[in-house]
Amino acid sequence: MPGSGKSTVGRQLARKLGVGFVDTDQVIEMRIACSIREFFEREGEAAFRDIEAQVLDDMTRTSCGVMATGGGAVLRDANRALLRERTQVIYLRVQPEEIFRRLRHDSQRPLLQVDDPKGRIKELFKERDPIYQASAHFVIETSRPRIPTMVTMIVSQLELAGHLPMESAA
Repeated sequence: MPGSGKSTVGRQLARKLGVGFVDTDQVIEMRIACSIREFFEREGEAAFRDIEAQVLDDMTRTSCGVMATGGGAVLRDANRALLRERTQVIYLRVQPEEIFRRLRHDSQRPLLQVDDPKGRIKELFKERDPIYQASAHFVIETSRPRIPTMVTMIVSQLELAGHLPMESAA
């Protein structure tokens, strides 16, 4: 979901793992040469989702380390399929009330520029949560834990699943 901490947690996870980090929204903004909000307003959501799909395809062809995607990236079946096949998807699950608390002053997210942003967040959560859960290899419940705690939880899950070497107890 928007505001779940994907970029913040992703950067810290990449640092801990010693790998690169990429935020697909930043890559998209470089390609379209404007903000996502401007593009959304000018071209519409469908055009944005087309570019997003191309960026996801490009970014998952090679290992880029840790990648944070936009909240709507898994809305298309093709995106879900390539993410599940080519990556380990981690869903940072945050309740709508907490998302609203985090985003209530954010004017840059196109989907939240409505009369009732709290209601919109609840709608998005109801629509997207089942898709996110079905798309994810791992679900991390994140109400208000500290970022390092979340990173540790993710690393532990990846280690237990055999995607990372287990850290020695020494």
